[in-house]
Amino acid sequence: MATDAWEPQVNGVVRTLTRVISELRDMGHEVEIISPDQFKTVPLPTYSEIRLAIGADEAVRERFKAFEPEAIHIATEGTLGLAARRVCLEWKLPFTTSYHTRFPEYVSARLPLPLAAGYAYMKWFHKPSGRLMVATPTMQAELEAHGFRNISPWSRGVDTELFHPRLRQPDIFKDLPRPIFLNVGRVAVEKNIEAFARLPLPGSKVIVGDGPQREELAARYPEVVFVGAKFGEELAAHFACADVFVFPSLTDTFGLVILEAMAAGTPVAGFSAPGPIDIIPGSGAGALAPGKSDGLLEACLACLELDRDQVRTFAEKFSWRACAEEFLRNLQPYPEPEKTRFWRRLRRLARLRRRDKPAA
Repeated sequence: MATDAWEPQVNGVVRTLTRVISELRDMGHEVEIISPDQFKTVPLPTYSEIRLAIGADEAVRERFKAFEPEAIHIATEGTLGLAARRVCLEWKLPFTTSYHTRFPEYVSARLPLPLAAGYAYMKWFHKPSGRLMVATPTMQAELEAHGFRNISPWSRGVDTELFHPRLRQPDIFKDLPRPIFLNVGRVAVEKNIEAFARLPLPGSKVIVGDGPQREELAARYPEVVFVGAKFGEELAAHFACADVFVFPSLTDTFGLVILEAMAAGTPVAGFSAPGPIDIIPGSGAGALAPGKSDGLLEACLACLELDRDQVRTFAEKFSWRACAEEFLRNLQPYPEPEKTRFWRRLRRLARLRRRDKPAA
């Protein structure tokens, strides 16, 4: 698996990959990870917390040879994803990809580049992939409308033991006026957090997370409580002690935090965008805003009336094991005989290299 998103980054992509890899290993599979922490890196422009590997092509090529993979998955479209893609095309290796981030919208929110340029790059990147895995039906339909092909579903899971209503006591928000409206995630412009910060909600608004827009938003909205990044049980307690989780993003492909909030028994308010629109309708676990520019206040207030037990029950339908099993099924889209022969030939050559290697 080649990924530009990896620890110590804190985001839904990293959580998904680490949990799925853990499940795959528990199922008896061997997984080799190619990630930025193994290479010299430079900060991503406008977002220094994300590091991009440089000069990794030859090392990636050697890793492929040494590991002799039976399947290759390229998780992201950054420099490591590009390096792995080049090796696969050069050696005619089959591979799969996934669409974790709405990259065109992300770039357009930060730089003066048209959406069409971002989609042109993404279509180019994913075109040779045997399967492009996406998290929701809405995201699949959106990509198909942009001309993407070979799309397969790959849903997400949630840790229902960590994210649990039992953590509602003791109340970590006891000193703040109720109700508590919470947002958790990267504090960055593409997350549309300002749509939440400016809402005239009763009680308190709390934002958990760090990012390049935190100082700006804290100065602009002094009534909003910024508590920084939280992890593990402390993070889970913030979910559980909130009354409503607010997810204003319009650029996510799923939004793992939606499931984490629901697993803690906290209903979710969001816009009718990929992620919320695929999870919330009919769930009894949240409410959608009627439009993209308004209605979020209405959805937040509606969530106060929902049954927290029903919210938790809905989240229990999701598991990381099911997510990993679906991922595994998606790794096998290559029935073409010539590609099967190629893999047999590759393994045969590897055995010959080991046999001919001089003894130390």
